[in-house]
Amino acid sequence: MRRQRPTLIAVSTLIAVTLTTAATPANAHNAAPPDQVTALTAHQADGYTTLAWQPVDGATDYQIERTPVDADNTPTGTPTIVGIWRPNRQINQQAPTFADAGYNPGDTFQWRVRARTGTTEQPYSEPVTATTTAPWGNPTTPGEHLRTGWETTHAAQYTSDTDEYAYTAAIDALSDRVRVVELGRTVQNRPINMLVIGHPTPAATPQAVAATAPVAINCNVHGNEPGDREACLIMARQLAFSTDPRITDLLSHTTVLIVPTINGDGRANNTRGNSTGQDLNRDYSLIRQPETTAYITMVRDYRPVAGYDGHEFGNSRAGDLPMLPPRHQNVAQPIFDQSQDMIEGHMYAKGAEAGWWACPYGCEGGGNVGLSEETILRNTLGLKNVTNSLLELRSSGGQTRPDEGNTANNRRRKTYSALWTFHQFLDYHRADRADILKARSEAIESQAANTGRLVFRGSRPIPAHPAPHPGDSPPPLDAPPADLILDTPPCAYKLTDAQYNGARTDGPGGIGTTVAQRIAAHGWKVITIGDEHYVPLNQPERGLIPLLLDGKGVEKLTDGERVYPTLTGRRNGPLTVTGFTCADDATINGPVTVRAGAALVTTATTISGPLTATRAAGILLADSTINGPVRIATTDTISIIDATIAGPVDLSGNTTGTDAPVLAGTTIRGPLNCTANSATPTNLGIANTVHGPRTSQCAAL
Repeated sequence: MRRQRPTLIAVSTLIAVTLTTAATPANAHNAAPPDQVTALTAHQADGYTTLAWQPVDGATDYQIERTPVDADNTPTGTPTIVGIWRPNRQINQQAPTFADAGYNPGDTFQWRVRARTGTTEQPYSEPVTATTTAPWGNPTTPGEHLRTGWETTHAAQYTSDTDEYAYTAAIDALSDRVRVVELGRTVQNRPINMLVIGHPTPAATPQAVAATAPVAINCNVHGNEPGDREACLIMARQLAFSTDPRITDLLSHTTVLIVPTINGDGRANNTRGNSTGQDLNRDYSLIRQPETTAYITMVRDYRPVAGYDGHEFGNSRAGDLPMLPPRHQNVAQPIFDQSQDMIEGHMYAKGAEAGWWACPYGCEGGGNVGLSEETILRNTLGLKNVTNSLLELRSSGGQTRPDEGNTANNRRRKTYSALWTFHQFLDYHRADRADILKARSEAIESQAANTGRLVFRGSRPIPAHPAPHPGDSPPPLDAPPADLILDTPPCAYKLTDAQYNGARTDGPGGIGTTVAQRIAAHGWKVITIGDEHYVPLNQPERGLIPLLLDGKGVEKLTDGERVYPTLTGRRNGPLTVTGFTCADDATINGPVTVRAGAALVTTATTISGPLTATRAAGILLADSTINGPVRIATTDTISIIDATIAGPVDLSGNTTGTDAPVLAGTTIRGPLNCTANSATPTNLGIANTVHGPRTSQCAAL
């Protein structure tokens, strides 16, 4: 069973600040009427108020009433039922809370709460009155004074694309913590920008950012679901200018990557898809569109270790904040477990404290949602070893928020609930960074070992919201059929040159990038021998590669040829490798020499003797042991993951271009030297253990 543990994170002044005391009730010295709500309090936070009270025995639900008042507590409007608390809203039934949102931040209100037993209404509580928290940032302080178009119109309008670019450029200009980079362009040539945020300044290059174990938030993939995007823009201002120690501490220990609008064309036209009609959240594996290519290339270069993906959900019966981890069965178990811990162990508990209703995507009759398609970002990221979650803001107020027929109120609730979620995401990463990195390391090593079956469609089960959950329904199981399971994985996929470099017609305007370009965007190692191209499975994204290159793939790029191991069992004596050789669960007692233009791929293999490769096409070693020195020179493709090498290692003059050699999670019982390689070797954030000096390009590995 996955562990459950308390989360001990201090709540920021950005998340919850002022405890508001109630006016002294007239009958303060008299006993409360039977079944009257007592001990009502109101905590103010960014865009919402957490109401808490003592539970009433036998209550079926509670109604939350809000009344606008002036400075003298005189009502200036009609009392309105704005919320319904139900038992399935939270995991702790003995401490009911409700996050009231939808009002104009900075206004003053009076709240009352009453219980209902069946349809019988009980007496209201004594009222509490408070002024809500104004939009973040002192209007007279440079930087803090910035406001989005959504804020300046009091949620009457969403921020336009031109206003977004001006707003983010102003943050960039006024804050040393922020750098805005352009990841690419949409089909209609709108920039896809990303804010890179760190303290005191963000790291200067993607590789340096990757070393900080960054987090990424994708705010608006469906153009007609903009609530998360507005939250991202507000949070960017907070991260850029806040002096809150919590914020500076967060940014001192990681880098926050915010992509406000990957689908700028869809947002400008208020459409779900991009300008070609493509649902971009069904394209993150295939990357047929420039928008998804830009995001996946960012994931390759910046290597976020955790992520959130913002959406809105049309089911009016669902929770405030439906969430879901990467469910595809090829996702490594540690990543699934860590993602579930973030959702169930943190978000559900913190949501109950703040008054938000967090639940699995699809709760309360959500239907056929949250499945295993690898084209969906949460699944793609999981297959790329990123702890992550989907976030679905309920589009309408629904049964629990009856005042959201008012459009502005509805938009505020969505945006401020997303803002709460994204801040909690940062808090979780700060507290659980070590566990997140451990899960990622274990996932990469287990993927590179290339063991276990491959599933081409199929998802893990997701439990319903923790009990009691009357009427709740988790997303459907989506179990894999037998014909979409491959029990014995191949060593690699072989593509012809026509498959690899041939023209494609599946992109905008009938023009698509080649398979070679898409594999490069994903960051996979490819070994080229003559006019044949091999994509080995003993690398970190093993679970995703077959989905795109195997004939069983449901949404694939091409039908690659499965290549199975050519060397297994025991072999005594020297081995000279020519062509493409794959060793699995093999024991080689003797020296191994990889000839020019040849390639060696190993998993679970022991070589007792030196390993030498010069001008080789590729060397990929995973979960293997070499009892002797390793020397790899002028070779095109190199990856060594979770290996043990009893001797010195020398990587010199390798010609991998921009595709850096990988040396990760490996124990070397001797010196490590890396000299004159065309790209500096990387450890993917997984440290090596070296019993000897590390020199030149490998000094930091």
